[in-house]
Amino acid sequence: MSSPSNTAPESRPPSGPADAALPARARTAAELAGTAEREAATRLAPPAPVRLGDVVPAPERVTPDPTADHLLRADAVIRVSADAAALAVGEQLAALLRPATGYPLPVTDTAAPSAAGGIALDLAGDADLGPEGYRLDIAADGVRVLARTAAGLHHGVQTLRQLLPPAIESPIPVAAHWALPGGSIVDRPRYPYRGAMLDVARHFFGVPDVLRVIDHLARYKLNHLHLHLTDDQGWRIAVDSWPRLATVGGAGAVGDDPGGHYTRADYRRIVAYAAARHITVVPEVDLPGHTNAALVAYPELAPDRVAPPPYTGTEVGFSYVDPTSDRTYDFVADVLGELAALTPGPWLHIGGDEAFKVPAEEYARFVERVQRIVGGLGRNVIGWHQIAPAAHADGRLLQWWGTNGDDPVTAEAVRRGAKLILSPANHAYLDMKYAPDTPIGHDWAGLIDVRRAYDWDPATHLTDVPADAVLGVEAPLWTESVTTRAEIEFMLLPRLPAIAELGWSAPATHDWSAFRERLAGHGVRWAAAGITFHRCPGVPWPAQPSIPAPRRGPQERAATRSAQD
Repeated sequence: MSSPSNTAPESRPPSGPADAALPARARTAAELAGTAEREAATRLAPPAPVRLGDVVPAPERVTPDPTADHLLRADAVIRVSADAAALAVGEQLAALLRPATGYPLPVTDTAAPSAAGGIALDLAGDADLGPEGYRLDIAADGVRVLARTAAGLHHGVQTLRQLLPPAIESPIPVAAHWALPGGSIVDRPRYPYRGAMLDVARHFFGVPDVLRVIDHLARYKLNHLHLHLTDDQGWRIAVDSWPRLATVGGAGAVGDDPGGHYTRADYRRIVAYAAARHITVVPEVDLPGHTNAALVAYPELAPDRVAPPPYTGTEVGFSYVDPTSDRTYDFVADVLGELAALTPGPWLHIGGDEAFKVPAEEYARFVERVQRIVGGLGRNVIGWHQIAPAAHADGRLLQWWGTNGDDPVTAEAVRRGAKLILSPANHAYLDMKYAPDTPIGHDWAGLIDVRRAYDWDPATHLTDVPADAVLGVEAPLWTESVTTRAEIEFMLLPRLPAIAELGWSAPATHDWSAFRERLAGHGVRWAAAGITFHRCPGVPWPAQPSIPAPRRGPQERAATRSAQD
């Protein structure tokens, strides 16, 4: 299996079909001339502008070799192990590099990928790399990414991308030496769960916006996207057995802004796009509270069987489905069953937070019954840490979002077998303002600049919780005040890479001074890619993005010469 690619005339290797009619001696001379030209270009190229260690998240082990810089050439080939998932990673790499370089970068699969004259993505990595680790070797004659899995190759590709000049993010060809710093990187993640959450219930965001968020997660080796699909203001996923949930419950949003929902085809597209980037979608249906939109659509679920008015404010804790009605559990089973059928990942998130009006005993019975429904679907349950008092269910995962690390109830749930995802609101909530003058966002959990997002340790954050109970970290973005893609990016960046580094990198690499220097270089990359971000004080952002001028094609060069004449 391989992908066809048309080689542009100015990029054709020196010995190709056009030389076939030449005598053997002439062909040999042409090949030697071409080889000499390429070697000269490599030797005359300036040093790689990016250092091998300038990667976010920080790699586990970096071994630079300044004598081994590699110049990516126009005739480079991407060779991939003969595996469909690995080939898909190769195609993604080519798609990332082609726009800025203008190179054809054909992708081909083979039993033993060679790095000579190009890039090899090789599923021959050592077992100790684990399911997501990789080794990247950069030498003058070629680049190789070794991994055990396609996920590992994908993460290695993201590192390779960061080691090219920032202009690689340009959507149009630019004139640049595409040099990579020589040496090797061995890398693997600290935690298996590294995620971010996008709230699409308070404000609805269409499929292209969600795909854009997935791209940001993939760039920084995050592997879970949690979608908060339902809340008081809107129900965002179509459910065939309860159609009014989407058509009626999905009609509104905060501040009377337009609503919307994902069709089953929309949702499948999101799941597939994420999976192709080795990201698992975690869908959340918030229960038993945060359900006003569902009650508007189906008042039979309300405790008094009366439909409330649509809600477009931002208060919480006032709504809930009737926890004593069997009809409620029919609803839960139908909704979660359809969602499980659409979502191949192991997790279903049931929310469980801020159900203030449900008596504690009824709340616990509700959670326990819903946990059994999830288990019956062959999935593991995730809930906000408020579900901790309910009886334990095998595989249960609590998402902790508190602001005080002393939480005896959560610690007790861990002793009974629960694992944790940490999302401390005063460090990881990306809807908090950066500073008092941030134009959007909240401050109830405090102000979170990029240093505060970075300066905490998941392993020691909660009292009386052992480090091995922490499965990972997640950065939630609630959207009461976030209404556009640009605002999503403004709140994500640069804090998302900080959380990503906590989830991926070994504790020994944790150093604010080093991180801020590495992070600063990403501002140029984001600017080149047209990504909105906040230039946080405390990070030495370059004053001006130093992106080379667009490369001119033959017609443009001819027009310039004509004008000069």
